[in-house]
Amino acid sequence: MVLKSTSNGLDGVSVYQISGTNVSRSLPEWIAQKRKKALKNDLEYQTRVELIQDFEFSEASNRIKVSPDGQFAMATGTYKPQIHVYDFENLSLKFDRHTDSENVDFVITSADWTKSVHLQNDRSIEFHSKGGIHYRSRIPTFGRSLAYNAASADLLVGASGNEIYRLNLDQGRFLNPYVLDTTQGVNHVSINPVHGLVAAGLEDGTVEFWDSRSRQRAAKLMVSDQLSGNAPVQVSTTAFRNDGLNFACGTSDGYSLLYDLRTATPLLMRDQGFGNAVDKIIWLDENSSNSDLFLTCDKKIAKVWDRTDGKFVCSMEPDVDINDIEYVPDSGMFFMANEGAPMHTFYVPNIGPAPAWCSFLDNITEELEEKPTNTTYSNFRFITREDVTKLNIAHLVSKGVLKGYMHGYFINSDLYDKVNLIANPNSYRDEREREIKKKIEKERESRIRSTGAVKHTKVKVNKDFVTKLQEKSGSKAVDRLVNDDRFKEVFEDEEFAIDEESHDYKQLNPVKAVKDVSGPVSERRGKTAAEDSDDERMNSHGKYARSDNEESEEEESDSEDDHVSRAQKEAQQAKVQKQLEKLRRKKQESEDAAKFMSEMKVLSTNEVNQTRGKSAKSKSFGSQVKHHDRVSKIEKLKKGDTKLRRHARGEAEMTFIPKKEHKKPKVRFEEEGVDKGRTQQRFDGRRRASNNAFRGM
Repeated sequence: MVLKSTSNGLDGVSVYQISGTNVSRSLPEWIAQKRKKALKNDLEYQTRVELIQDFEFSEASNRIKVSPDGQFAMATGTYKPQIHVYDFENLSLKFDRHTDSENVDFVITSADWTKSVHLQNDRSIEFHSKGGIHYRSRIPTFGRSLAYNAASADLLVGASGNEIYRLNLDQGRFLNPYVLDTTQGVNHVSINPVHGLVAAGLEDGTVEFWDSRSRQRAAKLMVSDQLSGNAPVQVSTTAFRNDGLNFACGTSDGYSLLYDLRTATPLLMRDQGFGNAVDKIIWLDENSSNSDLFLTCDKKIAKVWDRTDGKFVCSMEPDVDINDIEYVPDSGMFFMANEGAPMHTFYVPNIGPAPAWCSFLDNITEELEEKPTNTTYSNFRFITREDVTKLNIAHLVSKGVLKGYMHGYFINSDLYDKVNLIANPNSYRDEREREIKKKIEKERESRIRSTGAVKHTKVKVNKDFVTKLQEKSGSKAVDRLVNDDRFKEVFEDEEFAIDEESHDYKQLNPVKAVKDVSGPVSERRGKTAAEDSDDERMNSHGKYARSDNEESEEEESDSEDDHVSRAQKEAQQAKVQKQLEKLRRKKQESEDAAKFMSEMKVLSTNEVNQTRGKSAKSKSFGSQVKHHDRVSKIEKLKKGDTKLRRHARGEAEMTFIPKKEHKKPKVRFEEEGVDKGRTQQRFDGRRRASNNAFRGM
């Protein structure tokens, strides 16, 4: 649903339609979701509100009422005849219940929805409870209106006869009816909530007042005498105010009259304007801040008036006929039962705030008040007095077609188009040519443009830089940049020229983009470290040695290659040198290890002496003893698990098997006569600290 706002009445009072036929979306939900981008700027779609779920009937709704506690709403409708109960706390349908016949009127006899009485169009009265229909009774004639007196538990039924039937719910039986002074039927029955006075609006244009305590007629009001006209008038509805003194009634020709019970002359009389019968009158005195307002409703429109001066406040006009209207106490919300499938909901912030169960409406309406909405002049065009003279429509001012406003007039948009076409026959052709020109220009902008070099007359320096910017950002961005006063000197003054050979430029741009370069890929991009290392290996083995002429030719070709920077070559050469040095180091280590292992062997004593170039005879006695100990130690190692291999140059290699060391056993002195140490402290000759002389004896 869409929150639709209209401004009318006194001081432009805003009326928001929350639900109803003219605000519902005809498109399915999946189409609305598919068109989310298009609906993003749709004000009506953005302000949609679904206040109560399933707030509708299959065909039409007949009556709607709010429970006395203000937490539930009960509505009757068709087809099929059924009853709906809505829970305001959950904002949804609580349950629905089907009946045998269509409902005419109903009253809620409990504080909530659990007890209600329904008058059906088959002359039956149904009593419904929480579990369903409790009891059904019938009356002699077709009923038209229901009223319940809570003080005496009397249910009053106005019917097509000249009697008001009384059914006492406490005794459970019919009482003597009120016999009216008429031969026609009763259109409406109402009870004063203060003193219990009963008012019956009759078809003969009169209102009879009955005292419920004495069960006698108190007075008779001739309403038709207050209206001018020879046509017969009926009293279609009646209503008492909560103060017990004010009374209102509506007639079949669209007039509403306000009375003081102490006088037979109406205080105020208002016309609905459509000539339809007034179906309902509501005193809006539940809200203390607007206690002087009352509402009148016929099948076309519902209007709110000020009872003190009779000024029109606002109106609510749906697209379908109205069957009933209900006011939510202490708020500005109204429910409508109508001939359409969805029931209508209106909200008037000037009458009262939103109910507590939908307080979010106040925030939404406050935001809508700040946004511009369609006004009364949305279909009008403002023209000045000079335009009136040019269009030759000055004669329309006196006829009321042009509405004067400030220094000009408002004229209907359709009328202005017709008058303008008559005064300027070529205006349509000129407008058509302008639209065609705009369309062609728009198509030209959408065409694909070439990305060639930008040719700006203002660009004197840094042309290559401008070309790069065009490739990245496009020609439009470059045009704005070149023509910008803040940056134009960069492309005009030679002091801002970019030096690509400078050290700073090479540091910021180590790799220069290369395009349209012929030759092999390796020559365009330069050799990698792996390729250079392979070349070095081949050169070291001498398999692919090149002549000096070839090297000079290669150096010349390298020097001619302008697309490889010096910084890149130096970096590549450094990487190659590192890899070559690493390879040489690994190769030397492997050769040394292989040479050492090939020279390792076990030497005898004589071989050791021979390698040293010395004989045992030329040695001294001390050196021979040391040598003998060393040889014996070696022999001992040979016999055991340890092996020693010695090199002639003094290098040696030893292999052994580690073993766990055995602990030496402790020596114990168990022989007799061996002193094992002192076992008792000696106290002889010492003074005791204790006074006990027998200690130690």
